[in-house]
Amino acid sequence: MDFPQVDLPMNLIAWTEVTDEVLNIYKQPCRLKACIFALCVEGSISVSINLMGTEIKQGDFITLLPGTIIQFNGQKEKVRVAFVGFSSQCVTGVNLIQSTLTSFPILLEYPVITLNETIASYIKDYFALLARVSTGPYPPGTRMAQQILQSFLQKVDILYNIQPRKEQPPKNRKEEIYRKLIQLVIENYTHERRAQFYADRLGISLQHLSTTVKQVTGRNLLDIIAGVVLMDVKAKLKSTDMTVQEIAYSLNFPSASFFGKYFKRYMGISPLEYRNS
Repeated sequence: MDFPQVDLPMNLIAWTEVTDEVLNIYKQPCRLKACIFALCVEGSISVSINLMGTEIKQGDFITLLPGTIIQFNGQKEKVRVAFVGFSSQCVTGVNLIQSTLTSFPILLEYPVITLNETIASYIKDYFALLARVSTGPYPPGTRMAQQILQSFLQKVDILYNIQPRKEQPPKNRKEEIYRKLIQLVIENYTHERRAQFYADRLGISLQHLSTTVKQVTGRNLLDIIAGVVLMDVKAKLKSTDMTVQEIAYSLNFPSASFFGKYFKRYMGISPLEYRNS
């Protein structure tokens, strides 16, 4: 049983004054289809990101990639959050992995970083500019929103490599295994999709790994691996002129036919149908 999926109704949405009334919408856990960046401007809130609880305080910057499970648990004081979000339609045209090449594993494992006052003020001002753009008479179309996202991801890549991370220790051994799995998948997905490979690298049985992933995320192991692979594939299909065969070989599929079957198994349509949709 998966979590309800939440997307954004527009390519780009930005607000500078998100309050607890809005955050209460996320009282129940949900899985994001969109990509969201947020900055805590005032106060503090308790949230769960991928089922791991954390405190978000003033000056904290949060990156929520598509597929992230998010839940708002409450706040002890008045809170204000600035955010910018990009819809799933916008995200599919941007290669998130390639755009954040050095920080992608960090974004998955430690989505919250603490910014100094100067950097936080720059981010707040940028969010305010995007809020004016998104609510103006000519809101950005898909292509412009993708260009904004691409540019912002490059800045995020730098931020996550230089700013201190909020390293939340795993609550238990299961969460520790899941975190290590994600790191391994990011490092190896271009040439390894076999569940047994990851179990061997973690030094545990395949059954133990599969059960652990299911208990931590509610999803099965192959879906976790495929999610990373498909994120790369969908971006290549929408934002490059690579042929299906070239994409297949770039990810070490044995043939374009095998790749097509793999894609259709998870997406329900062929790679070309997805590109033309």
